[in-house]
Amino acid sequence: MVKKKNTKDVTEERLEAVEEALTRTERVLEKHQKNILTGISVIIIIVLGYFAFQKYYLEPKEKDASEQMWMAEKYFGMDSLQLALDGDGNYYGFIDIIDEYGVTKSANLANYYAGICYLRLGQYEDAIDYLGDFSSDDQILAPMALGAIGDAYMELGETSKAASYYLDAANKEDNAFTAPVFIQKAAWAYELEENYSKALQLQNRLKKDFANTAEGRDAEKYIALLEAKLK
Repeated sequence: MVKKKNTKDVTEERLEAVEEALTRTERVLEKHQKNILTGISVIIIIVLGYFAFQKYYLEPKEKDASEQMWMAEKYFGMDSLQLALDGDGNYYGFIDIIDEYGVTKSANLANYYAGICYLRLGQYEDAIDYLGDFSSDDQILAPMALGAIGDAYMELGETSKAASYYLDAANKEDNAFTAPVFIQKAAWAYELEENYSKALQLQNRLKKDFANTAEGRDAEKYIALLEAKLK
Protein backbone atom coordinates (compact mmCIF):
# COMPACT_ATOMS: atom_id res chain seq x y z
CA MET A 1 0.00 0.00 0.00
CA VAL A 2 1.27 3.43 -0.96
CA LYS A 3 1.95 5.62 2.01
CA LYS A 4 0.25 9.01 1.71
CA LYS A 5 2.30 12.10 2.39
CA ASN A 6 0.94 14.38 5.05
CA THR A 7 -0.07 17.96 4.28
CA LYS A 8 3.02 19.40 5.96
CA ASP A 9 5.38 17.38 3.75
CA VAL A 10 3.51 18.37 0.59
CA THR A 11 3.59 22.05 1.54
CA GLU A 12 7.31 21.91 2.28
CA GLU A 13 8.00 20.25 -1.07
CA ARG A 14 6.02 22.93 -2.89
CA LEU A 15 7.87 25.70 -1.07
CA GLU A 16 11.18 24.10 -1.95
CA ALA A 17 10.14 23.89 -5.61
CA VAL A 18 9.11 27.55 -5.62
CA GLU A 19 12.37 28.59 -3.95
CA GLU A 20 14.35 26.55 -6.46
CA ALA A 21 12.47 28.19 -9.38
CA LEU A 22 13.05 31.65 -7.93
CA THR A 23 16.73 30.88 -7.49
CA ARG A 24 17.02 29.79 -11.12
CA THR A 25 15.22 32.96 -12.20
CA GLU A 26 17.56 35.09 -10.11
CA ARG A 27 20.57 33.39 -11.71
CA VAL A 28 19.18 34.04 -15.20
CA LEU A 29 18.49 37.68 -14.32
CA GLU A 30 21.96 38.11 -12.86
CA LYS A 31 23.52 36.50 -15.93
CA HIS A 32 21.61 38.67 -18.38
CA GLN A 33 21.22 41.76 -16.21
CA LYS A 34 23.36 43.92 -18.46
CA ASN A 35 21.47 42.94 -21.62
CA ILE A 36 18.09 43.43 -19.96
CA LEU A 37 19.03 46.88 -18.66
CA THR A 38 20.42 47.80 -22.07
CA GLY A 39 17.17 46.70 -23.73
CA ILE A 40 15.06 48.73 -21.29
CA SER A 41 17.30 51.75 -21.83
CA VAL A 42 16.95 51.45 -25.61
CA ILE A 43 13.14 51.30 -25.34
CA ILE A 44 13.10 54.38 -23.08
CA ILE A 45 15.39 56.27 -25.48
CA ILE A 46 13.17 55.36 -28.47
CA VAL A 47 9.98 56.47 -26.68
CA LEU A 48 11.54 59.72 -25.46
CA GLY A 49 13.04 60.33 -28.90
CA TYR A 50 9.68 59.86 -30.56
CA PHE A 51 7.97 62.37 -28.29
CA ALA A 52 10.86 64.81 -28.65
CA PHE A 53 10.68 64.47 -32.45
CA GLN A 54 6.94 65.16 -32.37
CA LYS A 55 7.18 68.09 -29.95
CA TYR A 56 10.34 69.90 -31.00
CA TYR A 57 10.66 69.05 -34.68
CA LEU A 58 7.41 67.95 -36.28
CA GLU A 59 5.04 70.41 -34.59
CA PRO A 60 7.09 73.51 -35.52
CA LYS A 61 7.54 72.12 -39.06
CA GLU A 62 3.81 71.55 -39.35
CA LYS A 63 3.08 75.09 -38.20
CA ASP A 64 5.58 76.60 -40.68
CA ALA A 65 4.23 74.49 -43.53
CA SER A 66 0.66 75.50 -42.80
CA GLU A 67 1.60 79.19 -42.67
CA GLN A 68 3.35 78.88 -46.03
CA MET A 69 0.69 76.84 -47.80
CA TRP A 70 -2.29 79.11 -47.40
CA MET A 71 -1.10 81.32 -50.26
CA ALA A 72 -0.54 78.33 -52.56
CA GLU A 73 -4.09 77.19 -51.75
CA LYS A 74 -5.35 80.69 -52.54
CA TYR A 75 -3.63 80.63 -55.95
CA PHE A 76 -5.08 77.17 -56.54
CA GLY A 77 -8.57 78.51 -55.84
CA MET A 78 -7.92 81.37 -58.27
CA ASP A 79 -6.82 78.84 -60.91
CA SER A 80 -3.34 80.42 -60.96
CA LEU A 81 -1.86 76.96 -61.16
CA GLN A 82 1.77 77.80 -61.92
CA LEU A 83 1.94 80.21 -58.97
CA ALA A 84 0.29 77.58 -56.82
CA LEU A 85 2.98 75.11 -57.83
CA ASP A 86 6.07 77.33 -57.79
CA GLY A 87 5.19 80.10 -55.33
CA ASP A 88 5.38 83.86 -55.85
CA GLY A 89 8.79 84.68 -54.34
CA ASN A 90 7.30 85.54 -50.96
CA TYR A 91 5.40 82.36 -50.24
CA TYR A 92 6.22 78.78 -51.13
CA GLY A 93 4.33 76.88 -53.77
CA PHE A 94 3.21 73.29 -53.35
CA ILE A 95 6.47 71.89 -54.76
CA ASP A 96 8.57 73.87 -52.26
CA ILE A 97 6.35 72.73 -49.40
CA ILE A 98 6.79 69.10 -50.43
CA ASP A 99 10.57 69.54 -50.63
CA GLU A 100 10.97 71.52 -47.41
CA TYR A 101 8.34 69.92 -45.19
CA GLY A 102 8.18 66.38 -46.53
CA VAL A 103 7.29 64.68 -43.22
CA THR A 104 4.30 66.91 -42.45
CA LYS A 105 0.59 66.55 -43.14
CA SER A 106 0.74 69.78 -45.13
CA ALA A 107 3.36 68.34 -47.46
CA ASN A 108 1.23 65.24 -47.95
CA LEU A 109 -1.76 67.41 -48.88
CA ALA A 110 0.49 69.48 -51.16
CA ASN A 111 1.09 66.28 -53.16
CA TYR A 112 -2.63 66.15 -53.88
CA TYR A 113 -2.81 69.80 -54.86
CA ALA A 114 0.29 69.53 -57.04
CA GLY A 115 -1.12 66.46 -58.78
CA ILE A 116 -4.37 68.27 -59.57
CA CYS A 117 -2.46 71.32 -60.81
CA TYR A 118 -0.39 69.19 -63.20
CA LEU A 119 -3.52 67.37 -64.35
CA ARG A 120 -5.18 70.68 -65.25
CA LEU A 121 -1.99 71.87 -66.94
CA GLY A 122 -1.89 68.77 -69.11
CA GLN A 123 1.30 67.39 -67.54
CA TYR A 124 -0.17 63.98 -66.91
CA GLU A 125 2.94 62.02 -65.94
CA ASP A 126 3.75 64.58 -63.23
CA ALA A 127 0.14 64.46 -62.09
CA ILE A 128 0.35 60.69 -61.65
CA ASP A 129 3.62 60.96 -59.72
CA TYR A 130 2.38 63.52 -57.20
CA LEU A 131 -1.07 62.02 -56.76
CA GLY A 132 0.58 58.64 -56.19
CA ASP A 133 2.60 60.14 -53.33
CA PHE A 134 -0.56 61.40 -51.61
CA SER A 135 -2.08 59.19 -48.92
CA SER A 136 -5.28 59.77 -46.98
CA ASP A 137 -8.20 58.07 -45.28
CA ASP A 138 -10.47 61.01 -46.00
CA GLN A 139 -13.77 59.85 -47.46
CA ILE A 140 -13.66 62.43 -50.26
CA LEU A 141 -10.00 63.18 -50.95
CA ALA A 142 -8.83 59.55 -51.00
CA PRO A 143 -11.16 58.47 -53.85
CA MET A 144 -10.75 61.81 -55.62
CA ALA A 145 -6.98 61.31 -55.79
CA LEU A 146 -7.37 57.81 -57.25
CA GLY A 147 -9.95 59.07 -59.72
CA ALA A 148 -7.66 61.91 -60.78
CA ILE A 149 -4.92 59.36 -61.54
CA GLY A 150 -7.51 57.59 -63.66
CA ASP A 151 -8.20 60.85 -65.51
CA ALA A 152 -4.47 61.29 -66.18
CA TYR A 153 -4.19 57.78 -67.62
CA MET A 154 -7.25 58.41 -69.80
CA GLU A 155 -5.58 61.51 -71.21
CA LEU A 156 -2.46 59.44 -71.90
CA GLY A 157 -4.57 56.91 -73.79
CA GLU A 158 -3.96 54.15 -71.23
CA THR A 159 -7.59 53.16 -70.89
CA SER A 160 -7.06 49.90 -68.99
CA LYS A 161 -5.08 51.62 -66.24
CA ALA A 162 -7.64 54.41 -66.13
CA ALA A 163 -10.49 51.93 -65.67
CA SER A 164 -8.58 50.19 -62.89
CA TYR A 165 -8.01 53.43 -60.99
CA TYR A 166 -11.63 54.49 -61.49
CA LEU A 167 -12.78 51.24 -59.92
CA ASP A 168 -10.30 51.66 -57.07
CA ALA A 169 -11.70 55.14 -56.51
CA ALA A 170 -15.29 53.89 -56.61
CA ASN A 171 -14.59 51.09 -54.15
CA LYS A 172 -12.43 53.19 -51.83
CA GLU A 173 -15.47 54.87 -50.28
CA ASP A 174 -18.92 53.60 -51.14
CA ASN A 175 -20.61 56.98 -50.81
CA ALA A 176 -23.15 58.65 -53.10
CA PHE A 177 -20.85 61.60 -53.80
CA THR A 178 -17.77 59.99 -55.35
CA ALA A 179 -18.60 56.32 -56.02
CA PRO A 180 -21.20 56.80 -58.79
CA VAL A 181 -18.99 59.31 -60.62
CA PHE A 182 -16.10 56.86 -60.83
CA ILE A 183 -18.26 53.82 -61.54
CA GLN A 184 -19.62 55.69 -64.54
CA LYS A 185 -16.13 56.73 -65.68
CA ALA A 186 -14.97 53.13 -65.36
CA ALA A 187 -17.95 51.98 -67.43
CA TRP A 188 -17.10 54.51 -70.15
CA ALA A 189 -13.46 53.38 -70.13
CA TYR A 190 -14.47 49.74 -70.55
CA GLU A 191 -16.86 50.72 -73.33
CA LEU A 192 -14.00 52.44 -75.16
CA GLU A 193 -12.09 49.17 -74.91
CA GLU A 194 -15.16 47.40 -76.33
CA ASN A 195 -15.52 45.42 -73.13
CA TYR A 196 -19.26 45.90 -73.28
CA SER A 197 -20.13 43.20 -70.75
CA LYS A 198 -17.99 44.86 -68.05
CA ALA A 199 -19.38 48.27 -68.93
CA LEU A 200 -22.93 46.87 -68.72
CA GLN A 201 -22.20 45.31 -65.34
CA LEU A 202 -21.09 48.69 -63.99
CA GLN A 203 -24.08 50.55 -65.42
CA ASN A 204 -26.38 48.00 -63.79
CA ARG A 205 -24.54 48.58 -60.53
CA LEU A 206 -25.25 52.29 -60.88
CA LYS A 207 -28.91 51.65 -61.57
CA LYS A 208 -29.24 49.31 -58.58
CA ASP A 209 -27.06 50.96 -55.92
CA PHE A 210 -27.19 54.66 -56.84
CA ALA A 211 -30.61 55.09 -58.42
CA ASN A 212 -31.12 58.51 -56.82
CA THR A 213 -27.96 60.04 -58.27
CA ALA A 214 -27.56 61.70 -61.67
CA GLU A 215 -25.30 58.84 -62.77
CA GLY A 216 -27.83 56.27 -61.58
CA ARG A 217 -30.62 57.96 -63.53
CA ASP A 218 -28.43 58.13 -66.66
CA ALA A 219 -27.56 54.45 -66.38
CA GLU A 220 -30.81 53.29 -68.00
CA LYS A 221 -29.96 54.76 -71.40
CA TYR A 222 -26.41 53.37 -71.31
CA ILE A 223 -27.76 49.94 -70.37
CA ALA A 224 -30.00 49.94 -73.44
CA LEU A 225 -27.11 50.97 -75.72
CA LEU A 226 -24.75 48.39 -74.27
CA GLU A 227 -27.32 45.59 -74.50
CA ALA A 228 -27.80 46.49 -78.17
CA LYS A 229 -24.02 46.28 -78.75
CA LEU A 230 -23.88 42.86 -77.08
CA LYS A 231 -26.56 41.39 -79.37
